[in-house]
Amino acid sequence: MRLLRVSLLIACLVASPLLSAESVKILVQSSPLAGSQYYAVAKVWNEIRLGDRLMLTREPDNHHDRNAVRVDWNGEQLGYIPRAENRAVAQALDSGEKLEARVSKLRDDPDPWRRVEFEVYLIL
Repeated sequence: MRLLRVSLLIACLVASPLLSAESVKILVQSSPLAGSQYYAVAKVWNEIRLGDRLMLTREPDNHHDRNAVRVDWNGEQLGYIPRAENRAVAQALDSGEKLEARVSKLRDDPDPWRRVEFEVYLIL
């Protein structure tokens, strides 16, 4: 249902006379980073900045989650999109949609689920 709403929104925007030749970014998701305690967040903590671009990579053969989407920064794996929030992004990536992810919050917090948050945008 969520993907259908995004598709309808896209159809309305594409049909809009206000749409310019420049690309349009639509925020589709804001999430905490899952699993950061197991990957490179501690290693790159002093280098990563708000607004930094993140790479999203589908892992359809991941034996823990068939909708797994890995999150990388400059070639370093930081973690994953949380399992409860990854289905729409996984489907969009599988469909060839152009997505962009960026760091939206950084907190020096002992709770790994609060350290890094990111936003995912659909690019039109």
